[in-house]
Amino acid sequence: MAAYGNNVAAGAGHNQVLDRDLRGYLETNADILTVIEKPVSIDDIGALSAQSEGPIMFENINEYPDFRLCDILVKHRWSQCRALGVGQEDYLRTLAHRLRKPPRGFVDVDTGPVKEVVYTGDEVDWLKLPAPVHSAEEGQRYISAMNIVKDPETGFYNSSHAGTTPVGPRHGFMSFATPHTTIIMQKYRDMGINEMPIAIIFGVHPAYEIMANFSGTHMDMWGEMEMVGTIMDQDVEMVPCETIDLRVPAHAEIVVEGIVDVSKTFDVGGVNAPTGYFLPKEQNIPRIDLTAITMRSGKPIYRNHQTVPDTDHQPLPRLCHEAVLYNRISEIGLKVHDVRFPPWGAAVSCVIQVDYPRPGFVNDALMQTMGSPWLNTKMVVAVSPDTDIDDPGAVYRAIATRVDPACDMFVVPGTRGSLYEPSGELIPGHEPWRLVGKVGIDATAKPHRGETDYQEAFPVNWGKVKLEDYL
Repeated sequence: MAAYGNNVAAGAGHNQVLDRDLRGYLETNADILTVIEKPVSIDDIGALSAQSEGPIMFENINEYPDFRLCDILVKHRWSQCRALGVGQEDYLRTLAHRLRKPPRGFVDVDTGPVKEVVYTGDEVDWLKLPAPVHSAEEGQRYISAMNIVKDPETGFYNSSHAGTTPVGPRHGFMSFATPHTTIIMQKYRDMGINEMPIAIIFGVHPAYEIMANFSGTHMDMWGEMEMVGTIMDQDVEMVPCETIDLRVPAHAEIVVEGIVDVSKTFDVGGVNAPTGYFLPKEQNIPRIDLTAITMRSGKPIYRNHQTVPDTDHQPLPRLCHEAVLYNRISEIGLKVHDVRFPPWGAAVSCVIQVDYPRPGFVNDALMQTMGSPWLNTKMVVAVSPDTDIDDPGAVYRAIATRVDPACDMFVVPGTRGSLYEPSGELIPGHEPWRLVGKVGIDATAKPHRGETDYQEAFPVNWGKVKLEDYL
């Protein structure tokens, strides 16, 4: 079992050429990978994955001996930086810079490893994939992999991680929470087309997944798949699907092809929210009908995204958000050290780490962050570089000791709330959407209030001597 911690990647991966597939990535980053070789029941994988802080691989699944399963690839910054092949201190500005570049597009190839095994017709059965039950409240299997759809007007490839509940060998219900996929589905309806081709992708290099979760203005210029090569700084190869008019990553582990019926929706059960709650309790979502499954040979790797409690499910959809906010806050003249949607922040809290040049700047940065296009900036906290942004205790201490609630906090009422967060008020006629306030908290050290007052005290030789050396 691998041993790792917050400093594991501090100096690793500088300007490293990225692997083109998940297998290569896991081999390259074996120092942070936990490999479980003992037999494991699929019913235990969710609970075991959620206890891991870094990448984990299950090699021997009792009920699914022909598959492996991996999870927790990008939960922390020290593992996220491996996805870009840079050191931890360079990660955020590297992603922010690459997102400002034009789309690299992708390279079309005729075939690839994901075509080594092909199932069509009656052979298609995704119940044979090792999809676990994610929570006792949910009570049924859940698929949370990356998917690809095509804008019927522009031809751009849009991607997201739409949660899917399989209800049979070739059917399921998909929950599309992202606005761009919703817009694309409406385009199909407006064109009189009721069937939207979709491909669900399991097991790609984690840089694909980071880009798949981009949210912002882009649909008139590019789709997420056109930008994967940009943030990986290399060409990515795409192969044609077997039964639908889409192309998919040639080096993926598993691809499920299908058709989404956009003409009608169905009432189905609830879902595990990134906030850690079982919300919304009910969903009205479309059905997917499967047409093919292709995969690599030799125990393909099923990429799970365990949804609860604190897993990739919280930070992954917000990694591009952090880069966009880095650019946005930097533009007002602040030196930005980091932007973080921490796993322990329930996916509705953001911490920005900035210098304090003079009064006014931090409040502007807080407002810029709170006014972002997304619904996950309900609580925004600004801290100084001397506060460990990875330590919730340190962030809380900064709030407790560096905040005068009368002048260092402000509340904005009546903003768009996350449908996954229970404190907001349901909007009648627009359920499950909610209305909620937002709070900005300046927990930075403020030089104009007495710089020396913020100097913390420590024992002599603190950080130099270690207790274990004397045990």
